[in-house]
Amino acid sequence: MQTIGITGGTGFVGHHLATQLQSEGYKVIIFTRSAKQTGDEQLSYAHWDPDNKKCDIAALGKADAMVHLAGASIAGKRWTPERKKEIIDSRVASTRFLVQMLQIHAPNCKTLLCASATGFYGPDRPGLTPFTEEAPAYPDFLGEVCREWEEASEEAAHFLRRVIVRFGIVLGKESGAFLEFEKPTRMGVLPILGSGQQMVCWIHVEDLARMITFLLQHDTLYGIYNGVAPVPVSNKRLMKDIGQEKGGIKIPVPVPSFVLKMMLGEMSVEVLKSTTVSAEKILRAGFSFKYPNIEKAVHDLLKKR
Repeated sequence: MQTIGITGGTGFVGHHLATQLQSEGYKVIIFTRSAKQTGDEQLSYAHWDPDNKKCDIAALGKADAMVHLAGASIAGKRWTPERKKEIIDSRVASTRFLVQMLQIHAPNCKTLLCASATGFYGPDRPGLTPFTEEAPAYPDFLGEVCREWEEASEEAAHFLRRVIVRFGIVLGKESGAFLEFEKPTRMGVLPILGSGQQMVCWIHVEDLARMITFLLQHDTLYGIYNGVAPVPVSNKRLMKDIGQEKGGIKIPVPVPSFVLKMMLGEMSVEVLKSTTVSAEKILRAGFSFKYPNIEKAVHDLLKKR
């Protein structure tokens, strides 16, 4: 039975990934600042504190592969200079520290899979095709964060298989963007952000966990993959699908761009930006999506509510 380590394993995506891996027979070690004991043979916790350069090296030495998901949330707080520094440092410094620890203390580890984000790409370009993994980083805040984040793991490619997954907007029942999209519909409102025509690159959290597991299992795959569903959707279409699935009267309410800029500051750029990202590379590798389109995803996410 192989052992997979996960940093950020107590978070939204990490929880789903740990569950997926255990369902397929893997042992999972969650690396976290708050390690605890469990009575589960398949699941354990180990100390991880990259800010203070501390890591449970005995647990690290047991890992056959590592998945690095740790990083401060992009959303939730305005992008002040202090917050921007926290976002960058929590990704870049922790990745460098993990690579150093793996090289010294994890001789059995053959794969490092790191998270990144589709914020790497920037806005759609008129008349051009969806962004593929070969596109350059966009020169704005998130583009630079993702570029530095990915570069921080480059050294690992010299001694193990390195894989990067650029996450789109991850949709799930318990947390993340979907709850923010769905909340206003409880009051009969469908907020349409800006023009509503901006394309959203999204993925169901279950498919993301399955995709990461797929990449861990196929040792001939390496490099960068987009973690997005194959059918992108506009903000307006997403909201209409949520409204139709819930039923009842839902009134579309435009939220002008200037209002979002007042509320969110610089972060409003990401809400209003249209980014169309290709899933073709992971499809060619043989991965099959359970939720390839937004209708199936929304139906699943709302069916138990």
